[in-house]
Amino acid sequence: MNDTSNIAFLTTSDGQDWQASLAEAAARWRKAGGSVVGVLSATPDAQGSCRVGYLRDIASGQKFSIQLDNPPEGTNCHLDTAGMDAACQFLLSQISTADVVILSKFGKTEITQHGLWAAFLTAAEAGKPIITTVSPRQRNIWLQFAPGACELTPDAHAIDLWWQTARSRLAA
Repeated sequence: MNDTSNIAFLTTSDGQDWQASLAEAAARWRKAGGSVVGVLSATPDAQGSCRVGYLRDIASGQKFSIQLDNPPEGTNCHLDTAGMDAACQFLLSQISTADVVILSKFGKTEITQHGLWAAFLTAAEAGKPIITTVSPRQRNIWLQFAPGACELTPDAHAIDLWWQTARSRLAA
């Protein structure tokens, strides 16, 4: 894999709308003329410890349901990995022409090389700037994938500064 210093992440914690931070960044960068691709998650009022809803493609607005009506036997997680795989497949063809790739989360499905794993790998191998969120539980595994990744604070200034630096590095 290429140098991972153009990869950034926000470590999630309760009480912060991480997807909104990424969506706002995507809107700013697109308004400035950037080719921004990726997927962001949205969570309806779901019950249980595993709250999911859908992934929305940034470029097209297409939604991919990632919520099962009923969780599989032995779990209370409603995550539909087939929906995640469909969103990932839809996204893959967009990565080669992107200036930046925003991926909603590096989580337990990506650790098992499912979900958005192929998008993370494709973007990283292409040297594309990537920004995502990572839970504290997955942080060490994430850093094995992207050891040079930059951890950002969830404010617009820090996120935009990372993007300006990554963009400058690519132009050089």
